[in-house]
Amino acid sequence: MTRERGGVEVVEEDGQPAAPDHAALRVDRLSVSLAGRRILNDVSFSLAAGEVAGLIGTNGAGKTTLLRAILGLQEASSGTVAVAGDRSGRRSIGYVPQKVLLDPDLPVRARDLVELGIDGGRLGIPLRHAAKRARVEELLAAVDGAALADARVGALSGGEQQKVLIAHALARQPRLLLLDEPLANLDLHSTRETVRLLGRIATEHKVAVLLSTHDMNPLIPVMDRVIYLAAGRAASGTVGEVVRSEVLSQLYGHHVDVFHAHGRVIVSVGEEHREDGCERGPDEPGPGTSTVAGHDYDTADHEDPADHEDRPDHEDPADHEDRPDHEDRPDHEGPAGVAGTDGATATVAGAGGSDRR
Repeated sequence: MTRERGGVEVVEEDGQPAAPDHAALRVDRLSVSLAGRRILNDVSFSLAAGEVAGLIGTNGAGKTTLLRAILGLQEASSGTVAVAGDRSGRRSIGYVPQKVLLDPDLPVRARDLVELGIDGGRLGIPLRHAAKRARVEELLAAVDGAALADARVGALSGGEQQKVLIAHALARQPRLLLLDEPLANLDLHSTRETVRLLGRIATEHKVAVLLSTHDMNPLIPVMDRVIYLAAGRAASGTVGEVVRSEVLSQLYGHHVDVFHAHGRVIVSVGEEHREDGCERGPDEPGPGTSTVAGHDYDTADHEDPADHEDRPDHEDPADHEDRPDHEDRPDHEGPAGVAGTDGATATVAGAGGSDRR
């Protein structure tokens, strides 16, 4: 029997996670192997319409492989991916890749790129010009990009290009919006602006948003759920449920420290321990680790070859402000595994079964 605790789903006795009603995305026991190596191991989580989820992990943790599997570009060894309840529902996905090389001299305006998202892959009679133009203007307005309509895309700043690419991805009214490292190479202002925009889009358009990043801190004001990848396994739940020493220590297989400083969350992961029984602190990266956006990581562990390849080709290039209270947001669910001290639970998938404490 399935019950809900702390907003997180408790698995049935046979280990199968019960799917939330009308889930925008459900990943169920997904495993992927590349070149004979297991990259993802028994990963399970779900997202409801209107939720924002951060896919957190180091280079090599499997973030790109997971996104490729959701997009249908990477074959799974086992498990399933369902978008809007359909295992073949990839047309319900809007996708924003990490790297889009746009020549500043390319005579393509922002409105032209968004327009391609509307009927660029459609055969037959196109939309009437007036209707298409109105739709383009609506999409650009939705991302606060109306003033960019006639600018060349290649001449826009990184943050402005992200707005246009998000508008493009929303053109077909997807149920799920995937973004691969959308905050990379953005300055602080553009990062905050992009995060606020994604939170507003999720709420207003009732679309589930899943974005990969190394640093969860900019997302905290809008993030409903975190999917934390390490060693091919995943922990999912709210930040408070997942980003805690006992959960991440189980995920990594050795002790992990979680620090809170000046409103930021710092995760310290390493093999060498201090004399007091803790690992290196947030200001003490040592041999074998690198500090990346607020995290200390062992750079030698569990690299995913896909994270070092070119990003997938895509057919559809496709200040902590308050967000609307979660009482107005859809309930979210996910399989439970590791219990927190407050009675809430977080998933640790791929750990050989749930460990309910």
